[in-house]
Amino acid sequence: MSAGTLRHEGRAAIVTGASRGIGYAIAERIVAEGGKVVVTARKAEALAAAAGQLGTPEQVRWVAGNASDPAHQDEVVATALEAFGSLDYMVNNTGINPAYGRMVDIDLEAASKIFDTNVVAAIGWAQKAYRASFEANGGAIVNIASVAGLLPAPNIGTYGASKAALIHVTKELAVELGPTIRVNAVAPAVVKTRFAGALYEGREEEVARPYPLKRLGEPEDIGSVVSFLLSSDASWVTGQTITVDGGLLLTGGV
Repeated sequence: MSAGTLRHEGRAAIVTGASRGIGYAIAERIVAEGGKVVVTARKAEALAAAAGQLGTPEQVRWVAGNASDPAHQDEVVATALEAFGSLDYMVNNTGINPAYGRMVDIDLEAASKIFDTNVVAAIGWAQKAYRASFEANGGAIVNIASVAGLLPAPNIGTYGASKAALIHVTKELAVELGPTIRVNAVAPAVVKTRFAGALYEGREEEVARPYPLKRLGEPEDIGSVVSFLLSSDASWVTGQTITVDGGLLLTGGV
């Protein structure tokens, strides 16, 4: 299905971490397919610029804040309902990894922050969306996980553990919230974003060599899959984690 198909017409979404990278690509795809979106991120200036590029105020609103802050979550949900009259989709894209190295050496405050942002915040967003709209009207949730949540990944183990937890959260919510709410996840391998830059910059060809498709991901590769999972085209899909990795896991590596 082409990006010009208006399969999200009349639908409104929240996409977290959307000032750039994967979150921006997801929001861009939703708008291209007729939807409206509230985008969030921490830095107001970058977020405002991204929103201006994504569409008009009739299509896109932005609210800056910390994704794990319940007050920020309330404000974003209220903005969607006030601006667009509905909330149909929730995309939990915000993720952090402030620590690189062995799990046995990680500072526990950093570990707590990783889980708070990558897992607890996603649960919070799901709760807010559910209570404000989904319980009465149905909806769809997509969580952005990682292949590091499917297999051990050296030096990003705590991040991977948080994404494994997010995958399980996805399954639990799918069971709890059916039949009117679908919940799925996407697990990318290395996507060329600023967030993942340390994993590939200066050696992209080498990093891509084990991938059967011989390239790293682009944000748009994830945006298209998320758009499908949100849409009615995926009406019989819930509780799934779709691996979008250029075939990397087929080789047994992360």
